[in-house]
Amino acid sequence: MADSGDPRTQFDPNAVVVSERVEINAPAYVVWGILIDLARYGEWNPFCVEAQSTLEMGAPVVMKLKNYTEPGESYFPNCEYVCAFEPEKLLSWQLPHNDDWPYPARRDQIIEALGPERCAYHSTDAFLGPNGIHVMRFAGPWVKRAFDDTAYALKTRAEAFAKLRT
Repeated sequence: MADSGDPRTQFDPNAVVVSERVEINAPAYVVWGILIDLARYGEWNPFCVEAQSTLEMGAPVVMKLKNYTEPGESYFPNCEYVCAFEPEKLLSWQLPHNDDWPYPARRDQIIEALGPERCAYHSTDAFLGPNGIHVMRFAGPWVKRAFDDTAYALKTRAEAFAKLRT
């Protein structure tokens, strides 16, 4: 991720959550298809249980996220904006800096082809700007858990879809 030079969105490598990198026995295009099928997130994604977007650059991604800080079935709304879309490689959205909510962030979901029938997936969340390190200290552990849960659920779903193809 390139640093914008704007101190409000400055990148700090100590304020980044990185999920587990999972190797998936499915082609990158299968994983990509699952990631962009937002309407079906509730069928497999334990963290982002609802998502809506056109996935055009700059489009909002309206989400319902599981609240990992409270026990039970607690959720909260979130809206970020598409900032990268590279088929079968990268899907990203960001929360821009806002004076009313000075906690900018960027989530990258990365697919790495390992051959025609295998790939790897991981995601990152960079908490940006001068408040990023504070967000990391508060939210980093539960975001890590949420992203790891998502990575393993994506692996399970993609491998099940790949088996249906054979």
